[in-house]
Amino acid sequence: MAEELFRKSFSILSCNFDKAGENTTEIKALLKSLDFNPDIIRRVVVVAFEAEMNVVMYANRGRMDFVITDEEIRIDITDEGPGIPDIKQAMQEGYSTATDEMREMGFGFGMGLPNIKKHSDFLEIKSDVGKGTTVMAGIRLVPDA
Repeated sequence: MAEELFRKSFSILSCNFDKAGENTTEIKALLKSLDFNPDIIRRVVVVAFEAEMNVVMYANRGRMDFVITDEEIRIDITDEGPGIPDIKQAMQEGYSTATDEMREMGFGFGMGLPNIKKHSDFLEIKSDVGKGTTVMAGIRLVPDA
């Protein structure tokens, strides 16, 4: 069983585009200070940012749990929001339910969940329409962990 070395939880608020990405920036600084491999940092940052932005854009509120173990880095996002009616469709590159306003700000081009999948070693998404979504993603630090 993996030994937990570090854990931090972050709150994420709906439509708070001014602070969007601040949690991810903090995670990136922490990983750099701990001398993680730059490729691992890049992958974690992509996963965390995309997940954080999905909460900002679509949910009422959410929480990101960032966990480092001796085997992996995990990012678990739980939100209170509309949920995802069709996860398979939402995983398709380019599929988006973003508003025109979100697109004008440079977001909502349907790459969030596909980018999370691409940069994660494992991904699990659970969604309950009308209640919220949980995204659990991880990046392995050791082979075959």
